Amino acid sequence: MNRIQSSIVLLLICIGMGVQGQSRMNDYLTTDDGTKLFVKKSGNGPICIFIHGGPGAWSKSFERLKGDGLETNLSMVYYDQRGCGRSQKSASGDYSLERMVKDIDLIRKHYGAAKVYLMAHSFGGILALNYALNHPDRVEGLILANSTLSMRNSLEGQINYINSLLKTDFAVPDSTSGSLMSTFLKAKKALSQKDLGYKMLSDSKTNVDQVDEIDSQNPSDYDFSKHVFSIDDYWQDYTPMTKQVKLPVLIITGEKDHSIGENHYLLFHFINGNVRKINGGHILYYEKNEEFIRSVFDFINGI
Repeated sequence: MNRIQSSIVLLLICIGMGVQGQSRMNDYLTTDDGTKLFVKKSGNGPICIFIHGGPGAWSKSFERLKGDGLETNLSMVYYDQRGCGRSQKSASGDYSLERMVKDIDLIRKHYGAAKVYLMAHSFGGILALNYALNHPDRVEGLILANSTLSMRNSLEGQINYINSLLKTDFAVPDSTSGSLMSTFLKAKKALSQKDLGYKMLSDSKTNVDQVDEIDSQNPSDYDFSKHVFSIDDYWQDYTPMTKQVKLPVLIITGEKDHSIGENHYLLFHFINGNVRKINGGHILYYEKNEEFIRSVFDFINGI
C-alpha cells in the first residue's frame, strides 16, 4: 500500500463509522466466490442487518458503543464487509457495488429471512440503497443513520467545513474524483495538525476517543479501502434514485454531522421517508443513544 492509499485508509474511516432469546451467534459465512465474511446475530425480533461505513470500517464499534441496545426489539446482524474488519479480503478481488449488494443478500438467505430491515451508517447508505433498489421485495424497511448517498457531496461538505473551522481556503475541485481526494487529504491533514480531527465525528473528543479505542482493535489490512476509491460506481450520486424507493425509510440525521453534511438529507426524495433530526454529530448511535434507539423503534412499530 503506497503513502496515498495509507492516508486514505486512515483518514476516510470517518465517512467517515429473528431468533427468540438473547442468543449471540458468531459465524463466518463463505460467499459463492470463496470469501469468508464475519457475521454475528444477536437479539430478539425481526432481523435487521447493520451495514457499516468507512469505507473500510467494521461493525464492532457500532455494536460495542450502545448499538446493541437495539437488540431488545430486533435480531441484529452485525457483519464486516469483505476486505474490512474481521472478514477476509475478497478472494476474487471483486469489490464492485454489485458484489457488495450480493453479499448482503447472501446474509439474508443465510439467516432464512424472507424480508429484513437494513440499517446503514455513513458510507453504508450507498450499499443499503442499492440493495433496496435491486431487491425491494426483500426489505421491510430502510434505516439510514448519518448516511451519505453521494460521496462527492459529502467530501465537498467536509472540505467546506474545514475551511470554515480553520479559516483556510482549500478550493473544492469540480473535475475528477482524484483531484477531490487530493484536496480532501490536504484539508484533513491541516485539521489533524490542529488536533481537531475529531470534529468530523463529534464535538466531543471523549466520544471520538471511545470510537478510536475500539477501532484500534480492527485486524483488517483495509483491502476494501485500497480499491473503493477507484471504482466509479461508488462515486455516483444516488440521491436522484431515492424517488424510486417506495419502501418505508427512516432518515436519522445529525444537526452537527460535519462528516456527511448537516443538510445532506435534503437531497433525498423518498416517497415514504421520515426524517428524524437529532442534535449531535456523526455518531448519534453512541452520543445520543436513547434518542437514536427510540427513533428506530418508533419507525419499526409504525410499520
